[in-house]
Amino acid sequence: MSVLVWIEQTNGAAVANSWEVLGKGRELANALAAPLVAAVIGSNVDAAAQQALAYGADTVLALASPALGDYRLSGYAAALETAVKEAGATVLLAAATTRGREVTATVACNLGAGLAPDAVDLRIDGGKLVATRSIYSNNILTDVTFSSGLQVASVRPRSFPMPEAGAAKGAVKAVDPGVSEGAIKEQVVAVKTTDSGEISLTDASKIVSGGRGVAQDPAKGFALVGELASAIGAAVGASRAAVDAGFIPYKHQVGQTGKTVKPDLYIACGISGAIQHLAGMGGSKVIVAINKDAEAPIFEKANYGIVGDLYEVVPALTAEFKKRLG
Repeated sequence: MSVLVWIEQTNGAAVANSWEVLGKGRELANALAAPLVAAVIGSNVDAAAQQALAYGADTVLALASPALGDYRLSGYAAALETAVKEAGATVLLAAATTRGREVTATVACNLGAGLAPDAVDLRIDGGKLVATRSIYSNNILTDVTFSSGLQVASVRPRSFPMPEAGAAKGAVKAVDPGVSEGAIKEQVVAVKTTDSGEISLTDASKIVSGGRGVAQDPAKGFALVGELASAIGAAVGASRAAVDAGFIPYKHQVGQTGKTVKPDLYIACGISGAIQHLAGMGGSKVIVAINKDAEAPIFEKANYGIVGDLYEVVPALTAEFKKRLG
């Protein structure tokens, strides 16, 4: 019996959300009096394996192979299934990234295990995992229990705090993933990225988003949103209305059909607060709404509201933040 956490990597670097899950995995393993095992999969896993030890893993399974240099679902699912068997895992966890959701679903299906996707909380009750999920646009929280021997869950980013790294006490164990190039069904023909060095929405502790309210002058409006975000070290987000109108690319969309975020601070500029948008950012710790419509639904959710024109309010906020933060 063990708690197994998949440590996802992108371009050779571990995804920060994986450490949040590993920190929670430590709590669950302690509650079960079971070891905490991390699985690192790829062609170069040494750095992430050592980090996993520092973040509290008792054992790290290093599943390295040249065939696993690029993420491909069938290869990674097979390697993770090998890790499950090697660890004797009864709980398997991963961050609910795009990859995390699909690889946990595949492994759960292949091994006949129960699955709780996109969980926002986890606990042990009676020796079994209980996963809490947010449903109906974040209006209801529901508990998912398992009848299967293996219990699988993916965890929504920023559901748990980042653990503190300490002295490594565990050990790294090299495991043959049992995956050959010929056994992997997918082929990577080319890799293209739109990453421009911006702060990732899902990792961001602060987000400034723009909505339909920038329609007066979209280019200027989102330039103001970007300047405020830059002043406070925040990511830039957007509502679906702004994305559908072509004001900003889809990668910035927050909401039910975009990204689900949970920052410490969310500043909504010219966003009315449709339920689909609230579903994606309603878990933010502090919400600040800026809208010239005093009756906008966003004010019902906001901790702080400013009734005013974003073209006047946002530059004033940016100037004040720059003065105070330097």
